[in-house]
Amino acid sequence: MRGTKASHSAAAILLVVAGALAGCPSSSGSPSATATPAPAASGGSTVEIDNFAFTPATLTVSPGTSVTWKFDDSTEHTVTADDNSFNSQPMGAGQTYEHTFATAGTLSYHCSIHPFMKGSIEVR
Repeated sequence: MRGTKASHSAAAILLVVAGALAGCPSSSGSPSATATPAPAASGGSTVEIDNFAFTPATLTVSPGTSVTWKFDDSTEHTVTADDNSFNSQPMGAGQTYEHTFATAGTLSYHCSIHPFMKGSIEVR
């Protein structure tokens, strides 16, 4: 009889462990936790400048957020607001430029040296 009781106990333990590893609810009935990815629109507050492009091309931030542009290209670029509300000096690899966006709205910008390089900041 003891052998049978031990076998049942071992089987029960294996089922509990297998259920936990599979992400099944525990015997208490509470579901296992899962990670929820952040919305794609938030994307952080850094824009990389590389290969003659702003990445991401559109960045969404909350009012009061400081955005940093990180220059990683082989030539100098600027960050120039289309409405001239901000403008960096020409900057090269390893340098950064920062601007804080206080109010909601969409602000487009470009590189004044390479006008085909365009980006935008959506503040909401």
